Amino acid sequence: MSPLVVQATSPIRQMNFMRTKLWVSVFLLLAILPGARPTSRKLPHDAYVWQRRWTPAVGAALEQSSDVIRAWRVLIAELNPYGHWSLPVVDSSVLKNSQRPIVLVIRIDGRGISRDEGQTLADIDKLVERWRHTGLQIAGLEIDHDCGVTQLRAYTRFVVRLRARLNRPVALSITALPAWLPSPAVDELFAKVDEIVLQVHAVRSPRVGLFDRELARDWIWELSRRTSKPFRVALPAYGARVIWQNGGGLLAVESEAPLLEAADSAVELMAAPRDVSALLRDLEYSPPPNLSGVVWFRLPTAGDRRAWSLETWRAVILARPLRTHIEAIVQPSDTPGMNSLVLANTGDVDAELPQIVDLPAACTVGDGVNGFVLGSTDRGIKLQRSHVGFLRAHYHQVIGWMRCAPSSESVHVQQ
Repeated sequence: MSPLVVQATSPIRQMNFMRTKLWVSVFLLLAILPGARPTSRKLPHDAYVWQRRWTPAVGAALEQSSDVIRAWRVLIAELNPYGHWSLPVVDSSVLKNSQRPIVLVIRIDGRGISRDEGQTLADIDKLVERWRHTGLQIAGLEIDHDCGVTQLRAYTRFVVRLRARLNRPVALSITALPAWLPSPAVDELFAKVDEIVLQVHAVRSPRVGLFDRELARDWIWELSRRTSKPFRVALPAYGARVIWQNGGGLLAVESEAPLLEAADSAVELMAAPRDVSALLRDLEYSPPPNLSGVVWFRLPTAGDRRAWSLETWRAVILARPLRTHIEAIVQPSDTPGMNSLVLANTGDVDAELPQIVDLPAACTVGDGVNGFVLGSTDRGIKLQRSHVGFLRAHYHQVIGWMRCAPSSESVHVQQ
């Protein structure tokens, strides 16, 4: 047995030792207590360039956004249910100037594959080969095929054949719907691809909205538990106009492209920046296993009426404060005694249109336009919002007119 050795310790060394023990105890406590120390990490951001017409505004948006984007996911072709292809005219020089990798995206209608699978695969071969010669950095191919749950096994067979034809290192990804997750068939499908993009917007009935933060979070964690494959989450930065038939059925959905559909009723839907930002911050502070990043649908441009402004989109990505300020301005019109009512967003991000704009008690006549209708209160008349909408940062919008006797009362905005 070795003799016991007692070593003298100086007061300073004892103090340092105690300080070290204290910090170790603090770190152990933080590790034990749930939620005591968030494990925040910055998620990489991709964006879908989904525009069918590449206007100068698309090029400007690419140029102004490259600093916050990891890769562009570019729509290069769409296959309709009748086996016909539509090819957007893409400006490859703009993509090259952005110096970002490109993921080629092919949209296949939910019924498109079953018509002639062999021909579809051959057509995709030609498309990919054509893009290989553009000089761009092609990082992957994504198939966007929103098939029904009963078609998942057939879709898996298609993906297996497609994977065998692709040359490495081109990664193969697919978009996935939350409705697929309960199906046992989805496990085999996920096993055949390199990456999954989970769509959490516009996946339910338009009557219940475009985006639900709580549901989206549940779906994301469900996918994380279901697969060990890396996945990204597709987040919305847009709105849509839902057009209903006279009998109540869905007629069309208008988003990036205007439609000439007549209907008795239509509803504007919009993904609220605050809601999407809250989900993104949740994912950053508590990322599910295998979450690789997010993909934005779609790249905002100056001419896109149903997308966030570029400033708002960047604010959400960079976790900047989403401070908004809307005020109502009364402007004289060319008609004597009649004034126009204008909303002005003086903030730096898009703001939700107010629910009610109370007019002065002296006003007895008026009406609303651009999403506002006339209503009444105990004090007089008001303009009320007929549907959800947003006013871009630093934009003005006429919402109605009023005829009032001289009055010092102001217009009151209710959010």
